[in-house]
Amino acid sequence: MPAPRAILIWAALATAIALPLIVAASSPLLEWRDPVYIVAGLAGVTGMVLILLQPLLAGGYMPGLRMQRGRSLHRWVGALLLVSVIVHVAGLWLTSPPDVIDALLLVSPTPFSIWGVISMWAIFATALLALLRSRRSLGPRAWRLGHSALALIIVVGTVLHALLIQGTMGQVSKIILSVLVVAATLKAFADLRAWALLRRRKG
Repeated sequence: MPAPRAILIWAALATAIALPLIVAASSPLLEWRDPVYIVAGLAGVTGMVLILLQPLLAGGYMPGLRMQRGRSLHRWVGALLLVSVIVHVAGLWLTSPPDVIDALLLVSPTPFSIWGVISMWAIFATALLALLRSRRSLGPRAWRLGHSALALIIVVGTVLHALLIQGTMGQVSKIILSVLVVAATLKAFADLRAWALLRRRKG
């Protein structure tokens, strides 16, 4: 790939990552908030940014990264995503336990909370699947099907969570990030599906 094109792709990705974080960090809604709440909110935005990276790494779309290297980074980013979710939920628990309890019980009056919890449990389930796979307790086919299904739930839940909430993320920046997350995920799903069908035909 020509160097200028690679630079443009990496620059676009850096912008997509930095913009929502900058907008959230500079939001006037944080002026009177406790540090714990601010950290929790930014951890949530970070988690969504990491979700954007996942299909890009798994699909080998980033120039200069070999597929094997991309898959390795995909696992590390998944671990960071898990940490960001834990920090996000723990911070919200410390600032408002009743709201978090309602959300975890799926009885929250705010729909965005329910979608966030659904996405959270899907992320935890993905981590469990990865652990089972590393211990060879899960076959390749079961891993692919489970991981793909959970990835779809994570993306849908996270995007709806972000779009429904009126929080620190700017309206424009979160719409752009949501579109990028969905587009990257669908692209990766389509390419991996086509690759799997090609392998079957050759086999």
